[in-house]
Amino acid sequence: MSEPEQSAADAGKLTPRDKLTAITLDQKSIQQGSHHIEHEREVAIFDILDGNVFALEGRDEGPYTLALSIVDDKLMMHVGNESNPGLFVHGLSLMPLKRIIRDYFVVCDSYYEAIRSAPPARIQAIDMGRRGLHDDGSRVLMERLAGKITVDFDTARRLFTLIAALHWRG
Repeated sequence: MSEPEQSAADAGKLTPRDKLTAITLDQKSIQQGSHHIEHEREVAIFDILDGNVFALEGRDEGPYTLALSIVDDKLMMHVGNESNPGLFVHGLSLMPLKRIIRDYFVVCDSYYEAIRSAPPARIQAIDMGRRGLHDDGSRVLMERLAGKITVDFDTARRLFTLIAALHWRG
């Protein structure tokens, strides 16, 4: 088990209720994209909800809902539950992720271009770089959420995918 995965697992306080059951996007603050981009966002949300670990530090009020919006270059995370939709709000500066997201898009573009004509070894090399950037973004996200929200590494990866999809302009 890698270090980020271990940190969430070792929290010891996690229960089966420490998960997300719904994610919504504030359509006013998140720029509409093409049909393809909207599909990518839907897939990212589906993947998160399919399996995740999500807990508010020091609280046992899950399962949780998550509403995301972008305000002044911050990802606003509005966490609620069945009885209290306004349980917790956390503003996450996107500045530490911007370079990784930008580089991730460049590598993804190269990957999709390579799929058309590059030899398999080249495609594999580009894909390894893409996965490495994705892992870096996931680790930064976990670090930025530490002390407020606990997620496992897989959930951080899926959230990074969603955050990147929120910034994807096509």
